[in-house]
Amino acid sequence: MEKENIAVGLDIGTTKIVAMVGKQNEYGKMEILGIGKSKSLGVHRGVVNNITQTIQSIQQAVQDAETASGMKIEEVVVGIAGQHIRSLQHSDYITRSNSDEVIDEADIDRLCNQVHKLVMLPGEEIIHVLPQDFKVDGQAEIKEPIGMYGGRLEANFHVVVGQVASIKNIGRCVKSSDLELSGITLEPLASANAVLSREEKEAGVALIDIGGGTTDLAIFKDGIIRHTAVIPFGGNVITEDIKEGCSIIEKQAELLKIKFGSAWPGENKDNEIVSIPGLRGREPKEITLKNLSKIIHARVVEIIEQVYLEIKNYGHEEQKKKLIAGIVLTGGGSQLQHLKQLVEYITGMDTRIGYPNEHLAGDSDSETTSPMYATAVGLVLNSLETRERAKSKHKAYEAAESEATPQEMEASENEEAQAPKERKRFFDKWAEKFKEFLDNAE
Repeated sequence: MEKENIAVGLDIGTTKIVAMVGKQNEYGKMEILGIGKSKSLGVHRGVVNNITQTIQSIQQAVQDAETASGMKIEEVVVGIAGQHIRSLQHSDYITRSNSDEVIDEADIDRLCNQVHKLVMLPGEEIIHVLPQDFKVDGQAEIKEPIGMYGGRLEANFHVVVGQVASIKNIGRCVKSSDLELSGITLEPLASANAVLSREEKEAGVALIDIGGGTTDLAIFKDGIIRHTAVIPFGGNVITEDIKEGCSIIEKQAELLKIKFGSAWPGENKDNEIVSIPGLRGREPKEITLKNLSKIIHARVVEIIEQVYLEIKNYGHEEQKKKLIAGIVLTGGGSQLQHLKQLVEYITGMDTRIGYPNEHLAGDSDSETTSPMYATAVGLVLNSLETRERAKSKHKAYEAAESEATPQEMEASENEEAQAPKERKRFFDKWAEKFKEFLDNAE
């Protein structure tokens, strides 16, 4: 089996850690070869707070994935989320020395690199620089400036920023688990890749990924990511509320939420009661389902309202920025009964539950297409796409080289001597610098 078209995604969540091995089949779809998952013990609200426990959980998940896929896992792509993530809008421009030459990728890289030099708050690092639209010599709303003539190249960017320490801690855990870190991706971007269709991204859609510790939001319009946010509440807060409200232990609260929980109190009749065994010979507790759903409803409304505020901040109420495709819910928390109806009621937007089967091969089993695995599927997809891009670039370069005359070859070699530095995506460079830092930290 070719190692090249196989990738491993590692989703380090607050409730669970998932290692997923996937490969691209001959139809360009993704086949899942094996999944390993373990209870996440050292992560709180998407941030590592106990290195030793997190390493153990990662090793457990990776081991399970190796057993299931029959392969040795050496490198992984990791997703990052957490309450330390924030995003901002920024515009920048470069002046080109020769406006008689067409704009190429090196110019766009130069512009992106410039944004990376932005001064951040102490302890923060830029994770992603995502171009929104370009301007060439004042001509606005250009989506793809490559191949155009122009002296001044401007762009609006969506910049995602995170805490350096939190990112380094994740890197440390991966490295200590004897794995190579081949890339880092923002989790909402990964989930979006797995569950959204191209049409939805064009029309305008908000993806809400409700995890255990955080709720991630990614907004797309005209096929471009426009806004990202991480809200530090998720399914665990609901469990916590049930635990407090019903005076029961966490394990029972989680089971109650999954089996009988509903986000819509009107659905339950007053006489519906569930009995919970008491601890160590104590009397069993009786809880009415109406009360249970009232507790859940209160917290879910709070989470959705915070997400809706972010959607409004993006400007959904402006005609030009309207999200026609509405909302897509994914993540483990999206499986709560009647959540779709509640989200539609609060936001007034069309809503559907997102299953990560958009790019999966047809014979994938139902477990892997559960919303719980959206991020892991997205991470594997991202990794496969990045490799595919690198491969096709390499092929294009080789093809151009084979047709070139000796003089052109020499010129291109000189160019190549200067270009590789420029050609690498900035994020790859950042990942390399980061790996170097981890090696030195040994």
